[in-house]
Amino acid sequence: MLMNKRERRAVATLSSIMALRMIGLFLILPIFSLYADKLPDVTPLLIGLAIGAYGLTQAILQIPFGLLSDRFGRKTLITIGLLIFALGSFIAAHSDNHIVGIIIGRVLQGAGAISAVLMALMSDLVREQHRTKAMAGIGISIGIAFLISLIIAPWLNNLLGMAGIFNLIGVLALVAVVFLHWFIPSVPVVINSDLSWREQFSKVLKHRQLLRLDISIFLLHLQLTALFIVFPLALSKGANIAASGHSWVYLTVLPVTFILMIPFIIIAEKRQKMQRIFIGAIAVLGLSQLGFALLPQQLLFLMILLGLFFTVFNIAEAILPSWISKIAPADSKGTAMGVYASSQFLGAFIGGIGGGWLYQSVGMSGLFFACVGLNILWLLIAIGLQQPIKKT
Repeated sequence: MLMNKRERRAVATLSSIMALRMIGLFLILPIFSLYADKLPDVTPLLIGLAIGAYGLTQAILQIPFGLLSDRFGRKTLITIGLLIFALGSFIAAHSDNHIVGIIIGRVLQGAGAISAVLMALMSDLVREQHRTKAMAGIGISIGIAFLISLIIAPWLNNLLGMAGIFNLIGVLALVAVVFLHWFIPSVPVVINSDLSWREQFSKVLKHRQLLRLDISIFLLHLQLTALFIVFPLALSKGANIAASGHSWVYLTVLPVTFILMIPFIIIAEKRQKMQRIFIGAIAVLGLSQLGFALLPQQLLFLMILLGLFFTVFNIAEAILPSWISKIAPADSKGTAMGVYASSQFLGAFIGGIGGGWLYQSVGMSGLFFACVGLNILWLLIAIGLQQPIKKT
C-alpha cells in the first residue's frame, strides 16, 4: 500500500521544514572556528561554547515543547519555535563580532526547540505502516541539509560574511513558518486523559530501549560537534587548504557518503537488520576517530576519514528516528520525541564545550582519543538494543 496524497505532502513539507531549520544550525559548523579564531579575547573553550550553545537550550526545551504539543497542538508549538529561532539568528547577526553576542544568539536559536514536535506531527499525519519511511525521510533530510551546509558555507562566508549568514538563517526560519501553515493541516491531538504530564514523562524515562536510543543520539551529535571544532583547523593548518577551498573537500566527499548509506538503510529496514547495521555503524565511527588521532593530517587521509565518519553518521541519523517511532508509546509519542531530541541537542552542547576544553587541554589527538573511548562505551550500551518488531 502506497502513501496517500496527504501523507506524501506531509512527509515532503515537514522534511523540508526540518531541513531548512537544520541548515540554519549546520551552516556555521565548517567556518565558525576559522572566523572566531580571529575575534578578540577568544579561546577554544569560547569557540566550542558558541558552536554548541544552541544545544543546551534545545536540550532543556525539547521535552516541554513535546509535552505542550501533546496538549495544545503541534502547529502552534512549531510556529512559536521557528519565530524564536529566527530572533536568535538576527541577534547573532547584529552582535558586531562580539563572541558573547553570538553566544546569546545561539542560545536563543536553541530555544526554538521544535524537532520533537515535528516528528510527532509526522506520526500524527502518516499511517502506522508508512511511519518508518516517513521518519527515515526526516533523517535523510537532516543528512541532505548537512551536506548542503558544509558545501555552501565557505562560499557563503566569502559572499555574505558571518553576519550575512546569520541573517540568511533567520529568513529561512520565517520561510519554514510559511511552509507549515500553507501545506500542513491542523490535526487534533488525541490525549490519554488518565496520564498526567509527570506520568507521561516517567513512562518514557522508564522505557529501557528508548533510553538506549536517547543515549545513542546524544553520543552521535556530541562527536559531530566536537569534530567541527577541530576539522576545519586540520584542513587549514594541517593540510594547508585555504578556507575558500574547504567547499571542494566537502563537495568531493559528502555526496559519496550519502550514496553509500542508502543500501545499508534498505537492508536495515527491509531485511530486519536494523540492530546489526547500527552496531556496525558505531564500530566504524570509532575507527574513523582512531584514524583522526593517529594518521598524519594530510588531505587524502582527512578526506578518507571524513568519508567514513559521515557514511556511518548518516546511517545512524536515518535509523534512529525511525526506531523511536516504532517503539514509542502511542499516548506519549510527543514526550518520547522530546526526550530523544533533548538528548540529541544536549550531545551537541557537550560536544561543543567539552570538545573545546579537550582541544585546549590535550590537543586535537587527545580529543579524538576521547571520542574513541566514548564509542567503546556506546557499543556496550547499544548491544542491549532489540530489533524492533515489524508491524504489518
